[in-house]
Amino acid sequence: MTLAQQPGREIRSYVLRQGRLSQAQKRALEEDLPQFLFSREHCIAPQAAFDCPQPLTLEIGFGNGESLLEMAKQWPDRNFLGFEVHGPGVGHLLLGIKRFELRNVRVSQSDAVDFLRALPESTLQRIQIFFPDPWHKKKHHKRRIVNAELLGLAARVLEPKGVLHVATDWQPYAEEIQTLFEADNRFSVVEAPQRPETKYERRGRRLNHLITDLAIQRC
Repeated sequence: MTLAQQPGREIRSYVLRQGRLSQAQKRALEEDLPQFLFSREHCIAPQAAFDCPQPLTLEIGFGNGESLLEMAKQWPDRNFLGFEVHGPGVGHLLLGIKRFELRNVRVSQSDAVDFLRALPESTLQRIQIFFPDPWHKKKHHKRRIVNAELLGLAARVLEPKGVLHVATDWQPYAEEIQTLFEADNRFSVVEAPQRPETKYERRGRRLNHLITDLAIQRC
């Protein structure tokens, strides 16, 4: 029995496998994370974590942060909040924030779902989840992050006309997400917003996987 399966423990959509930290990433986590950290206390008033209030995008599982950095550079008039549990990815993002002198990005090395439960209503303009773990085996499908509970949280924290945007390269997962999206009358299906290419997307293309973007808007 795994930790996630023990009685009384919530099933998580991830497993912590911390990769090797470079010296630069380790230094960024120690020295820079406090400056750009989105903490539990910020959930009361999320915009207070940023230099100025702007439309807020929350990304769940940003990987190495490459696409999140591109979005923050491309749209300086928007704030971005990234969640990633794996240390090397957080360190890589922090290095990019410093390199490009970005003021509109904050980061948390925590479970995003826990924070979604704590955020005030109508806080976010966008939630994005790019190439989440599809948990291929049927017995692991319960770990998939895009589920009915997530849609319930999104319906609460997204502002009116706010968008939930998901991208995946695993077609059975895309079909499952599309069914969820179309069945929820709190949302309407819309065209997916533009986004940069991600590291996992490039890997999917090399494997000849079909890339699917799906998006819904809060009614």
